[in-house]
Amino acid sequence: MVRCVFFIVFLFTFCSWAQQPLTSNQKFHKTSGDVLVVALPALALGSTFIWDDESDGTLQFTKSFIATSATVYVMKLLIDKERPSGESLNSFPSGHTAISFASAAFFQKRYGWKVGVPAYALAAYVGYSRIKSDKHDKWDVLAGALIGAGFSYLFTKKYNMDNKVSVSLGTVERYTTVGLTYRF
Repeated sequence: MVRCVFFIVFLFTFCSWAQQPLTSNQKFHKTSGDVLVVALPALALGSTFIWDDESDGTLQFTKSFIATSATVYVMKLLIDKERPSGESLNSFPSGHTAISFASAAFFQKRYGWKVGVPAYALAAYVGYSRIKSDKHDKWDVLAGALIGAGFSYLFTKKYNMDNKVSVSLGTVERYTTVGLTYRF
């Protein structure tokens, strides 16, 4: 019994020693990536209601989201790749990146490049944040991006917006602004 307790304490100590605490820069990237991985799919799903997309867009996004999530989950269980930080064996593929790219690809395929480009930029940042926070390497992120975008391209059809949405860039007192206009 004493040996078992000693072994557990040793194992816990070794595992916590193997994990290096995140620097403030890594914490920032991790937190911002965690926020975006929730915000992007929420915006993608919300866009189907805002743009009166009926049930087609909602169903299409839901299919791609579920297929992406299930594929990532199964692959993580089957592959058992260690994270760069050493904290677990579920590094491949990056789930955060897969969900973000599924959302971005949905925006682009459904509503066009005007909406897709900013969404892809945010999704790419999520992938970058996973590498910077030492959760994944570039192969994990690349695989997640391909899985997410692939399922969205498979399930999503173009929506005829009839010039309802426009995106614009500008400056106001030396600050760069991004405008999104929706016509009812």
